[in-house]
Amino acid sequence: MLTKIREKSQGALAWVILTLICVPFALWGINNYLDTGKEAAVASVGDRDFYQRDVNKAYEQYSQNLQGLSVDEQTLKTQALQKLIKDEVLLQYVHAEGLVITDDEAREFIKSLPYFQVDGKFSDTQYKTLLSSQRISSGEFVSRIKNALTMEQFQHSIIDSSFSTQYDVEGFFKIQNQQRDVDFVAVPLQASAEKPTDEEISTYYQQHQALYQMPEQVSVEYVELILEDIAKKVVLSDDKLKAYYDDQKELFTNPERRKISHILFSINDKITEKEALEKAVKAKNELQNKDFSVLAAEVSDDKLTAKKGGDLGLFNVGVMEKSFEDAASTLKLGEVSNPVRSAFGYHLIKVTELVPGGVKPFDSVKNDVIQAYQKAQAENAFFEAGEKLTEMSFEHPDSLQTVATNLGVAVKKSSLFTKDKGEGVAAEDKIRSTAFSEEVLQGNNSAPVELGVGRLVVVRLLEHKAATKRELSEVKQDVVSELTKQKAQLQTDQKVKKITEKLRAGASIQAIAAENNLSVKAEKGLVRGKNKLPETLSNAIFKAAKPLEGKSTIFNVVLPTGERLIVSLSKVTVGTLGEDDKKQLELAKKNIANAFGQTEFNQTLNSLQRKADVTVNAKTQTQ
Repeated sequence: MLTKIREKSQGALAWVILTLICVPFALWGINNYLDTGKEAAVASVGDRDFYQRDVNKAYEQYSQNLQGLSVDEQTLKTQALQKLIKDEVLLQYVHAEGLVITDDEAREFIKSLPYFQVDGKFSDTQYKTLLSSQRISSGEFVSRIKNALTMEQFQHSIIDSSFSTQYDVEGFFKIQNQQRDVDFVAVPLQASAEKPTDEEISTYYQQHQALYQMPEQVSVEYVELILEDIAKKVVLSDDKLKAYYDDQKELFTNPERRKISHILFSINDKITEKEALEKAVKAKNELQNKDFSVLAAEVSDDKLTAKKGGDLGLFNVGVMEKSFEDAASTLKLGEVSNPVRSAFGYHLIKVTELVPGGVKPFDSVKNDVIQAYQKAQAENAFFEAGEKLTEMSFEHPDSLQTVATNLGVAVKKSSLFTKDKGEGVAAEDKIRSTAFSEEVLQGNNSAPVELGVGRLVVVRLLEHKAATKRELSEVKQDVVSELTKQKAQLQTDQKVKKITEKLRAGASIQAIAAENNLSVKAEKGLVRGKNKLPETLSNAIFKAAKPLEGKSTIFNVVLPTGERLIVSLSKVTVGTLGEDDKKQLELAKKNIANAFGQTEFNQTLNSLQRKADVTVNAKTQTQ
């Protein structure tokens, strides 16, 4: 629960960063192909206008993030527009207040983003390829990142200044650890003997034709650049490979292998620094007549390693303090250091294994050199081809053949697919989303779509089949099944209603269950988030009103499976602060403060929006 509070408290911040970083790659990656000079704005914030294409592209991003969930399209478009407005209100406000992020800060942040990293390190080639594929200059992207970080800076100024009291924390645990006793019965779906009439079938079909359509379908032609394919075409020669080997010798070098042990003399409330140093010096002298591992087992304050003769394993730079690392890295094999001071106390350090590093001979790593050389050459070629793919697919929006000819690749074709399902290249969510985008459906080439590292695809509409109505004769059995199910559900709901009324009138759930041949399940001492009940049922139990004295709270729950439950809440016990909870008090206080801060930030943002010059065109925003 504490983790969830922390996650939820960062929700808006995550959106701000993700929107303004992902926007270049997902929402406003390319300009609209059409002349929008006469297009009416959907909304305006000050002098910033948003058009329907902006909302549509924001909606496309929403759709990708919510892949597989059933969410109303118009609801998403409305949410997308509202978020665009809120972000613009915040951006204009922080600029007006003079908040700034330097170019250096923005560049350091960009270097930390995983999109631009290869093998954990920033790749200038990857950076340029991604920006080029979206037709964004580095300056423009840095500007967008600065905007995002400035907005984050403002949000942190509010959230980080929030606080919670001991009363708030105790109140949280009282609710979190609250216990509830319930009894419940499951009412199975009642079988319906009543068959739907022809009139009912026809009426239902007419009212729900959208449910019985062949979905919209498209097929596309496409060209793709694949880094691995380019690598296979790289021309090899021994001279080129040896030159690359000489330039990149660090890639073909065995690192030094250094294993160390230590004896620790701690400094703490009972042992002063002087006493610890004296013990270390004395131990160093004793090593003239005693083995290091034996002495470590006898006197080291690091009891975990003392059992292994002080063995710390392989020495890795960056793990220990600098003073420790400096000593460990300069010792010879078998040599013991003088006492070395660290935050823990004084150490005696010994190198127990030392294998010098060295460059591997060319012949022994030739295959590795070939792969590395091919990859390096291919990355440069891939970047150049990616730029050409981006430029030419934009300059020739009505054909892919020119692009394919210039790049030396084939124009491929897909079979028909829907928004939700496809085969081959259409099995990729990004491809399906792009294929059904406004630009592609209008007959234009898409912007390059990145499918993982080292694969770029541009698609173009080949065939578009609109959703078509299926005749009643084709779907009659489906309609009959649905109506039969609804009648059964209605009968079940009527039975649930009767049982619920009797329980609220004072009948016991055990008696009613016996009367209706149902079984009662009892759960005592249920705690939020720590029970095995279905989530829907658990949530309903803890949202239900506390029972009045001598009278249970009766309510109904419908599970996602369609099963109907009748629940009797008989007892609520106030939670207490347990021993495990006491260990989390500081975390709880911090996360609750974050939640308070997030609420304050949302209120501030809503206030800024009310004061801002915001106009929404109701006639255009729902297109």
